[in-house]
Amino acid sequence: MFIGVLALAVAAFYSGAALYVNLVEAHALGALDDSAQLAGWKVSLKRGALIQAPLCIIGFLLGLGAWAETHFFSDALGAIAMLANVPWTFAMIAPTNKALSATAPEAAGPRSRDLIKRWNSLHSVRSALGLLALLAFLQALLPG
Repeated sequence: MFIGVLALAVAAFYSGAALYVNLVEAHALGALDDSAQLAGWKVSLKRGALIQAPLCIIGFLLGLGAWAETHFFSDALGAIAMLANVPWTFAMIAPTNKALSATAPEAAGPRSRDLIKRWNSLHSVRSALGLLALLAFLQALLPG
């Protein structure tokens, strides 16, 4: 059961960070001029990757451990939701990351602004997956 609590905590931390990016940081960056927005996005991407990627893997492993302990479908679902962030990032978000990372801040303009909006929309799937994992792990811990 303790491993399930740890999985829940990791999913809560992950989903909170992901939601912060979508609901706060993206809008704050959107208020900046194109060059500053892109420069800020690049810094944010590097720091966010250091936090979010390990949390996805740790959350998956803890969820897998919780499922091995409980055999609850919701623990398996939470683990899969955490892991699903990895292929989603590589398949869907990485091309946008690559295009934005290749753009110099002084070359920023309407295209980079549109790409950052697209990135935020794609990132919202990570937020949703984190929330799904959070709810699944919580359900596994509830009595009954």
